[in-house]
Amino acid sequence: MNTKLKCLLLDDELTALSYTKLLCEEIPGVEVVKAFNDPLKFINTMHELDFNTCILDIQMPGLTGLEVAGHLKDKLVIFTTAYKEFAADAFDLNAVDYIRKPLQKERFGTAISRAFLALENKLLPVPAQVLWSTDQGKTMINTDDIFYISSSEIDSRDKIVFVRDGRRFTVKNTNFGQIMATLPQQKFCRINKKEIIALDTVQNFSANQITSSVEGRVFSLSDIYRELFLAAFVPVKKRPSAKH
Repeated sequence: MNTKLKCLLLDDELTALSYTKLLCEEIPGVEVVKAFNDPLKFINTMHELDFNTCILDIQMPGLTGLEVAGHLKDKLVIFTTAYKEFAADAFDLNAVDYIRKPLQKERFGTAISRAFLALENKLLPVPAQVLWSTDQGKTMINTDDIFYISSSEIDSRDKIVFVRDGRRFTVKNTNFGQIMATLPQQKFCRINKKEIIALDTVQNFSANQITSSVEGRVFSLSDIYRELFLAAFVPVKKRPSAKH
């Protein structure tokens, strides 16, 4: 499969940004679309650019790379940082890789190889079913039947999958990054720290809540996931009249 990594770079340190750009330009099949040293400019400009991969520094003034990644929809993310304590958060966001600074050429190449593989997997046909280990054993679930997914109130490491016919399944010891990696990305979106929703069940929404067409259920839409939700929702349906 002929794939090309079209990258946006973000690092508030200009020296590190220049070096990351240099490393990218040395790898065949990698194109640097644009490099940013300001996370707010990145967020305000990214919708105008054609890209599929982001290489983000984590520790920056204003917004962290983790917060920026929350605004991305269906893009591959590689995090770079001098701080090892962010690793768990990075992988919870389903990052392709997490690289410690100062960047080493060989280690950076490994991360790019992982991104190429992930991009090829994303271009495969959308799965109609997912197979999860649940409280009922190995369970095959049609993705079109899923209403929403939430953290368990008993154990947050478990996730509850709510199906539209009223059934529910508990997926044991997983995180939302792993769940989203399994689901068709264009059909589902994380809307707050505890929930993922099927986009075709959205009836209407305001700045901070979503009303579903299933049972009229109301969900919270958090600040960090609002732009992510809007970017995901609009292509699925014609834009509704959002309440302000």
